[in-house]
Amino acid sequence: MTSSTGSSRPSLVVVTGPSGAGKGTLIRELLKRVPELEVTVSATTRDRRPGEEDGRDYWFLTADDFLARIESDEFLEHVAYVSGHRYGTLRAELERIRGNGEIPLLELETEGALRVKAKVPGAVTIFISASVDELERRLRERATESTGEIGERIALAREQLRQAGAFDYVVENDDLDRAVEELTELVRGLLAPAGTMSRP
Repeated sequence: MTSSTGSSRPSLVVVTGPSGAGKGTLIRELLKRVPELEVTVSATTRDRRPGEEDGRDYWFLTADDFLARIESDEFLEHVAYVSGHRYGTLRAELERIRGNGEIPLLELETEGALRVKAKVPGAVTIFISASVDELERRLRERATESTGEIGERIALAREQLRQAGAFDYVVENDDLDRAVEELTELVRGLLAPAGTMSRP
């Protein structure tokens, strides 16, 4: 697919896709290969789990603090889940990463990705896709959700897969090694100075 960002470097990169598509794994591999990127640390109202650190895993906020930051427009995007917990990307995270001379990388659900695409000039969105059968297999292998929850996630995934065309690029994660290579070459090409080509 072609991008609407022209030849300039992206202001940020968003990776999105349904649960089970392998976004997290692809992002970890991408970061090893493209050091100009840094993942934003999301803010959340959920409780900190053992071993998690504030500012490394998440920015842990109280519900009142989160709402106050929404009111003062400190979030680029935010969402409230059925669980009642809120998650969002603080604008300060983008400033921190850009201050380090790097480009922010956001891992978002599809709705948040679409909001960022509409709101941020120069944002590039990449949709990670996989077949419904493959998504279901991966979700069942995780064994972190009940059968009913998996069914709900599969139904949501079908809906999200229909949105793939709304994003700048689509990478099919049918084979991890191939998908990592495709994603890496895509992002290297996006970050290359204008007028140069990414390596074959």
